[in-house]
Amino acid sequence: MGIGVGIFLIVVGAILTFALDVTVAGINLDVVGWILMLAGLAGLVLFFYFWNRRRAPRAVVTERHTYDDAGQPPG
Repeated sequence: MGIGVGIFLIVVGAILTFALDVTVAGINLDVVGWILMLAGLAGLVLFFYFWNRRRAPRAVVTERHTYDDAGQPPG
């Protein structure tokens, strides 16, 4: 989930919760709106967490193997 999808879920959830005054049998649109807003917020938090983790500097370890060319392997 990217930034756009997270913001979209928050906006749709806010519209369902605060702007609509419609009654649907069997579904509470206020609860659906709150769930969508929380899902969008969780998606944004996870996106930024993994984005910052990916950009963090990492240590690079390199190993160098040298062999003697006298005909015998080392060891």
